Amino acid sequence: MRIDGVRRTGIGCALLAAVLTALVAARWRPLLSYDDRVARSLHAHAVARPGVTGLVRVLTDWVWDPWTLRAVAALVCLWLWRRGDGQRALRIVLATATASAVQQGLKVLVGRERPVWLDPVDSAHYAAYPSGHAMTATVVCGLLLSLLPRQTATPRRARVSGPARTAWVLATVSVLGVGFTRLFLGVHWASDVVAGWLLGAAVVALALSLPTRGHRPEPAVS
Repeated sequence: MRIDGVRRTGIGCALLAAVLTALVAARWRPLLSYDDRVARSLHAHAVARPGVTGLVRVLTDWVWDPWTLRAVAALVCLWLWRRGDGQRALRIVLATATASAVQQGLKVLVGRERPVWLDPVDSAHYAAYPSGHAMTATVVCGLLLSLLPRQTATPRRARVSGPARTAWVLATVSVLGVGFTRLFLGVHWASDVVAGWLLGAAVVALALSLPTRGHRPEPAVS
């Protein structure tokens, strides 16, 4: 995707996130009713399936935890730095820091309470909106995908290498999966997760649309 397209995508996601934030802050009844229905339905499944719930907790607390993903991003930054690609390493650092600042700032400003259950299966701290797990996964996975080498074009289609397809699948499963875990465990409303995805995509688009000095070949990702 060209830089202009990336920028337009980021602006669109930011505008949608702004509208969603306004609706949440205004406590728009149709949205709150939808959030409540989704939360109650998934919580009932979580309570009835303790084995599945235990697996979901491992995924959300360890595999897709924001600090785990930030650690992965830090290792990639170190790798880029050692390859002499400090610009992209700095881009990842700034984007992940911006995402953390945005999500914490909105949590304070919106001050939305998390779902409350008589029989909780998990707990979480701080305000609910937006989902930090969903936003961090979107930012980290999006930035890591941007490091994949550009694909060569053919008359019919672009050739996508096996490692690139695997990376896209893993990133998609991670971003969507972590959102589902937060809903399944009853610690977030659906709109919290959607906001995390939109804001994360906006941060990624902003980071990728920033100009860089000079040109470096795309590093290969094995």
